[in-house]
Amino acid sequence: MKIEVKSRWTGGVLLSVEAGSLRLALEAAVRDRADLSGANLRGADLGDADLRGAELSGANLRGADLGDADLRDADLRDANLGGAYLGGANLGGANLGGANLRDADLSGANLGGANLRDADLRGADLGDEAR
Repeated sequence: MKIEVKSRWTGGVLLSVEAGSLRLALEAAVRDRADLSGANLRGADLGDADLRGAELSGANLRGADLGDADLRDADLRDANLGGAYLGGANLGGANLGGANLRDADLSGANLGGANLRDADLRGADLGDEAR
């Protein structure tokens, strides 16, 4: 099926590929070092996705399922992750500077080495296991 990812700011197409799912399309794009800054991925099902090193600054991931996703060293500066599920996600070394994490579920997430400067964590669930 044809997968298109659009800019949250302009509506223009950032990514257009044939793939079995959005998760597979994004994993391939990240492997190819695609710039997905500002992508509109609101509510996306990306659980278990391998998005290591992804360029997602300014992306809209509000309400997305990123449970157990590998986001090590991803650039999520100024991204909207409000209400997103990040339980068990690996965010080690990720840049979350200025990101909106309001009401996000980060229980069991690895935040080791992550940049959280100016991130909005109001109402976020860090759980007892967030590390």
